[in-house]
This record gives sequence, structure tokens and C-alpha cells, in this order.
Amino acid sequence: MAELKEYLEKIEKVIAQGPYKDTWESLGNHPMPDWFMKAKFGIFIHWGAYSVPAFANEWYPRNMYIQGTPEFEHHVKTYGPHKEFGYKDFIPMFKAEKFNPEEWADLFEKAGARYVVPVAEHHDGFQMYKSEISHWNAGEMGPKRDTLGELTEAFAKRGLIGGASSHRAEHWFFLGHGKEFDSDIKEPLKRGDLYWPSMAEPDHQDLYGKPEPTEEYLQDWLVRTCEIIDKYQPKLLYFDWWIQHSAFKPYLKKLAAYYYNRAEEWGEQVLINYKHDAFMFGTAVVDIERGQFADVKPYHWQTDTAVALNSWCYTENNDFRPAKDIICDLVDIVSKNGNLLLNIGPKADGTISEEDTRILTEIGDWLRDNGESIYDTGVWRKYGEGPTQIVEGQFSDGIKKDFTPADVRYTAKGDHIYATALKCSPEGSYLFPALGEQDASKKPNFHGIIRNVEILGFDSECSWSRDEEGLHVKVTGVNTDKPVVFRVTVD
Repeated sequence: MAELKEYLEKIEKVIAQGPYKDTWESLGNHPMPDWFMKAKFGIFIHWGAYSVPAFANEWYPRNMYIQGTPEFEHHVKTYGPHKEFGYKDFIPMFKAEKFNPEEWADLFEKAGARYVVPVAEHHDGFQMYKSEISHWNAGEMGPKRDTLGELTEAFAKRGLIGGASSHRAEHWFFLGHGKEFDSDIKEPLKRGDLYWPSMAEPDHQDLYGKPEPTEEYLQDWLVRTCEIIDKYQPKLLYFDWWIQHSAFKPYLKKLAAYYYNRAEEWGEQVLINYKHDAFMFGTAVVDIERGQFADVKPYHWQTDTAVALNSWCYTENNDFRPAKDIICDLVDIVSKNGNLLLNIGPKADGTISEEDTRILTEIGDWLRDNGESIYDTGVWRKYGEGPTQIVEGQFSDGIKKDFTPADVRYTAKGDHIYATALKCSPEGSYLFPALGEQDASKKPNFHGIIRNVEILGFDSECSWSRDEEGLHVKVTGVNTDKPVVFRVTVD
């Protein structure tokens, strides 16, 4: 077990000697990584001991200890009383016997992803990597493999940028309901135990909720996160919610200063993703869970969402989203200066389901034909136009968007403007109002010279004309359920 005091001293030393200090003012000087702004599309992975029951969602470890919930009832019926079979007893069943990191990396590359973010530790407290902080980790138990390390190596071989995600903060209360009845969660509990500390669950919206995490717990959180940084050098560090609690603030600043300074030592560009205003704006990258912005932003941001609407991990009843809907979200998000981090949930044996694979493959096929309108692009003077309104905010990805051929998104790169219709026109006729000629009323239309218009992914020729109404494009023989991209060459 690593000595907590020694690691904390190391953290302070790195902060003292590096250019970034543990103040918001200093952290605000950290630049946005160029690779992240160009990458646009990444893969998120939720995989752990909670993949064994494969029931409801990744919050099974918490909900199985809440009396009266479907998870509680399912657990008793399937596995028996909690005092005889608790969450810890899923770990020996989590064998990952078919886990092949090379196959995963091949699939993610085929999907067109540029970066991948495995969950290093979820709320359940089981570390998906070889750790010196606790024995409850995948290197010593369950798979008995350093899954995060193996994946990081496989990604690097293919030029995929590796990240890591920490959801440890919520572990403070995540298993606390197990103390409310006769279960396997009993005192005494000590640092390093899987079930430590299992405290009473606070009001999640109360930023000063009691009992607030102790200094010991916060120090343990800091050291665990820095261990991930030191062992795997992730280029992206993602945090789930509850780090916005007031007790975490000093530790967030220390963590960011340590991470940014270590990256300076490596000569790498890194970033932190956060939600709920946990970090001071400008010190890390804003992330919206299962949602997006309604308009373009002057700063770079990210959406994280999943292929399944009901769960982030694999379950036997996942409600999968169509690939075409996810691609529309990707196009919309990129046009508004954002990235999409798309989650999949592998099975407990280490295989990726046929449905996950099919969705990723469809996305990859579209990106192979149309990726030049996504990767390395920037925002144009207008993100888009059309009748369909985007509902802004988190947890809105389940709202069905009935796009029309008139719903258009724009990106730009070099001497090209990419105009993407979010739905194919059955007649092959498209109108892009923002690319129309200047009219008598002096509307601020595009004044540049259009040299050519081409469709991506099809052999069809485009005929086009331009007037005050907009750029008119006509193509024949194009039939698809995916967005249709036109490359407009301009001077």
C-alpha cells in the first residue's frame, strides 16, 4: 500500500516546482490542446464488476442496497440475501476471459474515433487498473489484468489518444444504503477497503451537503487520481459529477496543477473534462452529459452520451439509439464548436455486443466518406439553420429530433465550407440560405466566390446555382438515412 503522506508530499513538490500553481488564476493560463479541438469524436467505455449482473444500469451497486428498488428485488431473487452475496461477490465473476484490447482498439479505429476514455474507477470503488492504493483492483482481482494499461498500449499503436475517467468522488456515499439493513457492508471499514466509507447519501444538489467528505477521504481521492496520471499519462482526464461539492474545491485545484505540471514534464497537451461548474470556467473543458447546446459557443466544449438511452454499461435490455441519430448529433455538436464522446458498455467477459459493434461500424462508415467535414474543421460564420430546434441542456438525448432536409449545419476548413443536410432530400433538392448572394436589403449573406459544389460519399454530380434565396443544389441517385454532406469550394 502506498504511503498517503509520501504521495501528498510528492504532489506538493510537483506543484511548487512547476509553472502551474493550485489557484484558479494560474490554472486559467493552461491552453486548450490542439489535438482535442481537431479530433471531434471519441469513445467512452463503462466496464466493470457492475457488468456482471447486467441489470438496469451501472448504478446497480448502489441501488441493489436500497430496499424496495427493482435492483434490490432482482438481487435477492437472483443471488440471495445481501448478507450472503453482496456487491463484492460479483468481482470473482468478473473474469473478462475474452477481453482482447487489440480487438477493441481495432473497432474504435474503424469507428473513426480519435481518442478513447476508459473509466478507470467508477462509483463502485473497484479500480480497473493495477493500483498500489487499494487491493480492490482489476490487476489483483476479477480479470487479474491491468485493463487500463493494456488498452492504453493498444490505443497508442493505432495513433488513438488515450484518456481516463474517474468517478471516485461519489463513492463517499454510493454504497452507504448497505448499512441500513443486514448486508455485507459492515463496520469497521478502513481506507483501502472496497466498501469504505459507505456514508449516508446527501442531497446531490446541495453543494455543501453533510456529512461532507473528510480530509482523509479527499486526500485518498487526490492520491488515487494522481496515481492514474503517473501510471498511464492520460491526455484527457474526465470527471463525473459531485466533484462540484464545496469540500472538493481545494483538491480540484491541486489535482489540476499536478496534472498540468506533469504534462509539461512529458511535453504533452492534456485537458480535464468537467460538469456542473466544478472547475472555474477557462481552467478546464466544459462537458454536457447526454445533451448539447442550442447555439454555437466561442469556447470549445464536449458532449458525453451513450449508444444506449437507459444505461452506460452493458445490460441485457439496453435501449440502443440508431446510428443515424448519433451521427446527426455529431454533426450538430461539431458545428457548434464541440466534440462528441460516445460511450459503449462491453460485456463482463470482455466482448463488445453485436449492437454496439454495428452502431460503431455504421458511424465509421459514414465518417470514412464524410470525415473531412468533421475532423480538423472549425466553426463557420453561422453554425446552421432550419426549422428543428435543439433542446439545450443535459439529459436531453432521449428527445427525438425529426430533422428535415432544410436542417443544415456548417463547418469550415481551408478553402472549403461544408454544408451538411441532416436529412436526405427524396427529390435531391437542397437549399442553403446562408450561402446566398447579397440581396437588395443588404442582408449579411456570404459575399465570397463559390467555385464548386460537390457531394461527399456518392458519385453523383451536383448542379448548383445561387441567388438571394440561397445556394441551390440538385443531385440525383442519392438515397440514405444519414446526413448528406456538400463540399463548397470558395474564394
